[in-house]
Amino acid sequence: MKKEEILKKLRDAGDYVSGQELCEFYGVSRTAVWKAIKQLEKDGYVIEAQNNRGYRLMQNNTEVIFSKTAIESYIDTTHIGKSIVFHKETGSTNIDAKALAEKGEPSGTLVVADMQTAGRGRRGHGWVAPAGKNIYMTLMLRPDCPPDKASALTLVMAIAVYEAVSELISKDCCGIKWPNDVVVNNKKICGILTEMSAEPDCIHYVVTGAGINVNQEDFPQEIRETATSLFLETGKLTDRSRLTARVMHFFEQNYALFEQTWNLERLQDKYNEMLINRNRQVRVLDPKGTYDGIARGINEKGELIVERGDTGETVLVYAGEVSVRGVYGYAM
Repeated sequence: MKKEEILKKLRDAGDYVSGQELCEFYGVSRTAVWKAIKQLEKDGYVIEAQNNRGYRLMQNNTEVIFSKTAIESYIDTTHIGKSIVFHKETGSTNIDAKALAEKGEPSGTLVVADMQTAGRGRRGHGWVAPAGKNIYMTLMLRPDCPPDKASALTLVMAIAVYEAVSELISKDCCGIKWPNDVVVNNKKICGILTEMSAEPDCIHYVVTGAGINVNQEDFPQEIRETATSLFLETGKLTDRSRLTARVMHFFEQNYALFEQTWNLERLQDKYNEMLINRNRQVRVLDPKGTYDGIARGINEKGELIVERGDTGETVLVYAGEVSVRGVYGYAM
């Protein structure tokens, strides 16, 4: 019996659960149950105990606790995120995940941090990472596919984050800005960065990191017009532990479809429905020359299909080469 199992049992009950019931359910002694309760209290949970009634989790404190135990109590996957490494503070969860991969940790290991001091976005950009507000996580995988297929995992993660976030806010407000930003009301709420260690014909491991703005109340002036959080959009605090687990839930489902073909063939339609750029004007910031066009969605490789406005030709835009912006703003 693990303390996250006791936590889940108490949370699901919503009322008192007798010590005897917990003993019988998990096949352990009363002393083992008592020790698990004390560990949960040490983690910050408020648990009421009454003679002849048992234990009750005080629900008003669960939303603020972000920990390994809390995440594990929500995890419902069979493989993805079953092994969790949690840091109160770290430099970069991507760097941590790569180090664990080098040590032989299993595929599906998840690194989560309450705060990052050296977070990075796409193209080396920094990522604002305050403590106690957001989710910083990286999933390590060992996909059995050619290295040139791995970049699509960025889009698989984007779908998972979109699906988890849209459980908390209307889908009409949510979208994916190709290739790796999840947006709410045309402002960025999540960025994703995928990195890989590979040889020409095989992958050692892939790490896919996501930074989700959850309970942040404000942003620096320079990004205030382009960034938002769930708190700013809903006015409510979100349980970060549960949201982390929900992202893993959806990632496992979508990754299973990706594994069937090692491309986005079975996720292409779903992604295109979420794509905020689809059938809209975009500006492609290509090092060879900027041009405008209409985005028509992605192909099975995850490339953006763009009809150029100047030449009329259809071109495929690869995420590693360029950036795409809305003609009239960040997303639009």
